[in-house]
Amino acid sequence: MNANKYVVGVDFGTLSGRAVVVRVNDGAELGSAVHEYTHRVIETTLPGTDVGLGPDWALQSPQDWIDVLRTAVPEAVAAAGVAPEDVIGIGTDFTACTVLPTTADGTPLCFETPAQPHAWPKLWKHHAAQPHADRINELAATRGESWLPRYGGKISSEWEFAKGLQVLEEAPEVYARTERWIEAADWIIWQLTGVESRNICTAGYKGIFQDGDYPSEDFLAALNPGFAGFAAKLATGTVGDKVNGTTLAPLGGLAGRLTVRAAEWTGLPEGVAVAVGNVDAHVTSAAADAVAPGQMVAIMGTSTCHIMPSDQLAEVPGMCGVVRDGIVPGLWGYEAGQSAVGDIFAWFTDTFAPGSDHERLTALAEQQAVGQHGLVALDWFGGNRSVLVDHNLSGVIVGQSLATKPEDVYRALIESTAFGARMIVETFEKAGVPVEEFVVAGGLLKNRFLMQVYADVLRRPLSVIGSDQGPALGSAIHAAVAAGAYPGIEQAAAAMGKRTEAAYVPDEARADAYDRLYAEYQRLHDFFGDGKLLHTLRAIRNEAHS
Repeated sequence: MNANKYVVGVDFGTLSGRAVVVRVNDGAELGSAVHEYTHRVIETTLPGTDVGLGPDWALQSPQDWIDVLRTAVPEAVAAAGVAPEDVIGIGTDFTACTVLPTTADGTPLCFETPAQPHAWPKLWKHHAAQPHADRINELAATRGESWLPRYGGKISSEWEFAKGLQVLEEAPEVYARTERWIEAADWIIWQLTGVESRNICTAGYKGIFQDGDYPSEDFLAALNPGFAGFAAKLATGTVGDKVNGTTLAPLGGLAGRLTVRAAEWTGLPEGVAVAVGNVDAHVTSAAADAVAPGQMVAIMGTSTCHIMPSDQLAEVPGMCGVVRDGIVPGLWGYEAGQSAVGDIFAWFTDTFAPGSDHERLTALAEQQAVGQHGLVALDWFGGNRSVLVDHNLSGVIVGQSLATKPEDVYRALIESTAFGARMIVETFEKAGVPVEEFVVAGGLLKNRFLMQVYADVLRRPLSVIGSDQGPALGSAIHAAVAAGAYPGIEQAAAAMGKRTEAAYVPDEARADAYDRLYAEYQRLHDFFGDGKLLHTLRAIRNEAHS
């Protein structure tokens, strides 16, 4: 039945959107296209204005997302050489939490008031809501809110409630105009289908939806009386089963069908099946055919997300969340992560090694023995997502001297991200959630030296995804399920997903040497993790900017 049928997966990333056309019966990727966002990440000044943004702001433009549908999708279909009428479904994924305020009909408020910063979508790495997250965490811990342990004891400044509270308290007029506070993952589905829906993945991980409900009005009012009705702005559509009055859409479900307007954008036929929205990291598990309990997928790019299904529920300190049905229906889905990984390497190369590139620095670093540089670093240059959940922490490099070279620091930074990944894996296993297989996806797979460092530091084999376009392929797999080509995500992943097991294996001698460096990383982690020094430095910086 699936022969000569195709699906489209669209991955909305941090800097660009990518579309891929996939054959339904075997997952072959036949054509792809990329659209670079015109506005990229908005971090300093609002487009077309002189309105400046403060520290730790990161916004995006909804117009860039629509332009991906208008350009990347038809270009990918043309590159694949398939007839549009043979496409049976389209699926999408987004960075998260990337969230925006809209009117009741889905119009982004930034289209109406482009000179108001809080009217724009807040990108996942918008960390300016950290003080609001701190208050949410403190109050939830004091009150013993039952949902807090599901997020490792802390919710993140990156998530819906912290960002929403920031809007209320810094731009109350924008908050009052906000009829919908919606993840970009769900907003783009709304634009494709004309139907508003909320997927269970983003609601659970980023919207604090647990055991059938959001945090209570009483809790929200204790934060700020004006915040009591915030959950009403998380209104949902008609897709899925109602739980305590809230409608959430299951992953792999049919969100709706392509409207006339969306068909004109994409060049696909009206009525094509549209899969329920999803998050880029979580959807990649299907692309790697890693949807069984204990298969941890690390999606390594500008940041890293660690995603793992499990058949058991546990409280893992510092995890980003555990959500029932959050990766595949019927299992608990765990998430952890590192706020900056590839971003760290790019920052160092661009700022401190002008004239060098990643390939040259990698080649020089690879020539060293483990520990030869005499350095150890903390991978907190974008804050710490797991296991400390504190985006006011910052990077640390210890051991530099007048003999330190750029490649020394570059290697130490690579190692620091591997140490951070090991901290996450060990935290899961200490909590009784075993990691049976470590699977790597994402752009950093291209760096073979980095992959070997991870295998050595983790002391375990690394499996690797068999696609350069994991999120887009995963979205296409979900589209196949939504279109009825497969009965569930597991079956579709088995037929269309791909990975190579044990592609990198640890070297015992290097692993032993890394154990010594990891012990020093742990000492630094515990010493600076209380935030006393790093928070003070950030406060001084923020005061200087004001």
